[in-house]
Amino acid sequence: MSGPTVVIIGAGIVGCALADELTGRGWTDVTVLDQGPLFETGGSSSHAPGLVFQTEPSRTMSRLARYTVEKYAGLGCFAPVGSLEVATTPARLAELHRRFGFGQSWGVPSSVLDPAACATLFPLLDKSIIVGGLHVPSDGLVPPVRAAEVQAARATSLGARFLGNRAVTRVTSRSGRVTGVATADEEFPADLVVSCAGLWGPAIGAMAGVPIPLLPMAHQYVRTTAAGASDDLPILRHQDRDLYFRAYGDRFGVGSHRHEPMPVDLADLPGDAHPSKLPFTPDTFRQSWAAAGELIPALRGATLEDAFNGVLSVTADGFPLLGEAASLRGFWVAEAVRVTHSAGAAKAVAEWMADGRPAIDLHECDLNRFDAAQLAPDYVRRRAIRTFAETDGIRHPADPPPVRNVRVSPFHPRQAELGAVFGEAAGWERPLWYATNPPPEAPRPRDEWSARHWSPIAETEARLTRRRVALYDMTPLTRINVTGPPSFLSGLTAADVDRPVGTVVYTCLLDPAGGIRGDVTVARLGEDRFRVGGNGPLDVDWLRRHAPPGVSVRDVTGGTCGVGLWGPAARELVAPLTDVDVSAEGFRYYRAREGYLGTVPVLLLRLSGVGELGWEIYTEAQYGLRLWDTLWEAGREHGLIAAGRLAFDSLRLEKGYRTWGRDMTTEDGPDQAGLRPAGDRVPDRRLTCLLLADTGDVPLGREPVYAGGFPVGHVTGAAYGWSVGAPIAYAWLPSALAVPGTQVEIGYFGRLLLATVAAEPLFDPQNERLRR
Repeated sequence: MSGPTVVIIGAGIVGCALADELTGRGWTDVTVLDQGPLFETGGSSSHAPGLVFQTEPSRTMSRLARYTVEKYAGLGCFAPVGSLEVATTPARLAELHRRFGFGQSWGVPSSVLDPAACATLFPLLDKSIIVGGLHVPSDGLVPPVRAAEVQAARATSLGARFLGNRAVTRVTSRSGRVTGVATADEEFPADLVVSCAGLWGPAIGAMAGVPIPLLPMAHQYVRTTAAGASDDLPILRHQDRDLYFRAYGDRFGVGSHRHEPMPVDLADLPGDAHPSKLPFTPDTFRQSWAAAGELIPALRGATLEDAFNGVLSVTADGFPLLGEAASLRGFWVAEAVRVTHSAGAAKAVAEWMADGRPAIDLHECDLNRFDAAQLAPDYVRRRAIRTFAETDGIRHPADPPPVRNVRVSPFHPRQAELGAVFGEAAGWERPLWYATNPPPEAPRPRDEWSARHWSPIAETEARLTRRRVALYDMTPLTRINVTGPPSFLSGLTAADVDRPVGTVVYTCLLDPAGGIRGDVTVARLGEDRFRVGGNGPLDVDWLRRHAPPGVSVRDVTGGTCGVGLWGPAARELVAPLTDVDVSAEGFRYYRAREGYLGTVPVLLLRLSGVGELGWEIYTEAQYGLRLWDTLWEAGREHGLIAAGRLAFDSLRLEKGYRTWGRDMTTEDGPDQAGLRPAGDRVPDRRLTCLLLADTGDVPLGREPVYAGGFPVGHVTGAAYGWSVGAPIAYAWLPSALAVPGTQVEIGYFGRLLLATVAAEPLFDPQNERLRR
């Protein structure tokens, strides 16, 4: 069986890897086109230094890199020289300990070394200026053009064809589905078209009417004259100076991110055989060259033998762009993929195309992960420039992005008046805490890393939510109106949503293999009318892809807004304002009612994200300020406060509420994630609640968990639990260890934090506060 007809645009390392993966699965009707000569096509693969690093904050990206190592090693296109990242400051050394933890979490062995051990690995180092290093023995080098050739030869032997000097000029389509591509002289009909065009991706996307949100940027790279190098030296990274090094015999290749970001317009690329190699700008390299000589004194006597500004692709969030376009069926992309991830990304996309789902979670890389505003050229440009500038920086997970106030709720002016300190998520401004709330009299000490972008006011807000009542902005949640028979949603979720009108169901969107695509609430508002609360554009895309004729899926997030009103006094506050019976008997948990709150038409959902009595209250955006003001004025006598995301996360973890994309993904089933009973089959692993010793250290997520000295899992998220008086972490562990009372340790910046498996939920296990 030859499979569908596939055209791949781009014969760089990614396009060749994808052709190899598809033909290896029996899809032999594959044509790969490139505007340049084969296989040194003139794209990024032609000049890339070929470094492969496997230690990443993202488990997905680490896995893509690991497969790249495994595949290219098997093809004879990988030199396992290892890598060494050196630190010249205490802050960088702490970061290397954190990166060591990522490796332990994702199964990439490494070790943190002292200066003497670093110099043993790399004798040319000036060890007097370094304070330590991270060594990953399994990292190494790939010759990109050679790897492309080898994979192309394998694909050709199975029926694929590769055609050079064929610039695609059109992507053809009919009735919302791709039909092929055309060059100046030929047409290539296709069932599926895949853009692997790298920095030219936006131009190909424009032909298809599909935004490809990446920015081509120049990056400096030089090759030196003889400087005492040797091919067995490890790749070296000096991230305190934004430098990396690799050996070419007795010479070095030196790459720098230290210069000012240099965005590139495709129209300005040279029309020669090397369009992605721009003229070198020596003035911007002077500082980098001096820093290189400080670290490797042998370079002080060397000169530059070759130097250029190479163009590469950068996205707004630093992740690749993979998957099928939402707006044009059959048009796929694999863009902004570095050599490090090339084989892994190709394998994942091939699985996705052939099997309907990739074997690993790709939500961070999904082409359709962005909201419309995040596709704006100005947004992409500014975010991508920041991403490039921070390539080697020490980045905190909560560091604010450079583009703010893209999406604000109608409540934003009132929140600002209350001294809200905002964070950002998916373009939304989201209060973290409110400065007008008082800090506790005796704040608990907290380690420096977790104290960044944090405030002890979160304790006040969490405690007052439990004692009185608090107002949370829920506007950033995705709201989807679905019209159609209940069988549509029941067929895509883990629950039967064919319940009486006025019922709310919490459930999971499942992929064909039973993996969790998202956790959602489904409120039945009429016989064929549903409000789905989801996680973002990927939920909207999934529902639309599966909607049969007669079913309507409409994202109403931008035209609506909402609050969570939670706490023991919530009913007393709401009852006088609404025409809805909000008594315990008249409005039970997991129920929905439509009515008025003051003069505001609202949808009331008896749900709680924090484990307290109350409601999610939604209305149209035009009524947003009126909703906030009505509740705020009435709440004075009840001690109402506004509370932010830090308090919310603490309270939700005390109740064991999961977050999709962080605690669980498509690789996890509902029974493993603790969202439904496992039945007779015991899962091999579980999402497990841990209570930590109260040392002032609070993990943030992705740290390794150890048992008996061996890594056995990783933390998904953590926060201090003010109601339980200790830090809480959730972690994936083998089921044999997920037993209350089991002691484990969490790796945190080179330290081990004692933790104990706890029965969940930690707070109000009988749900008495929710149901009263």
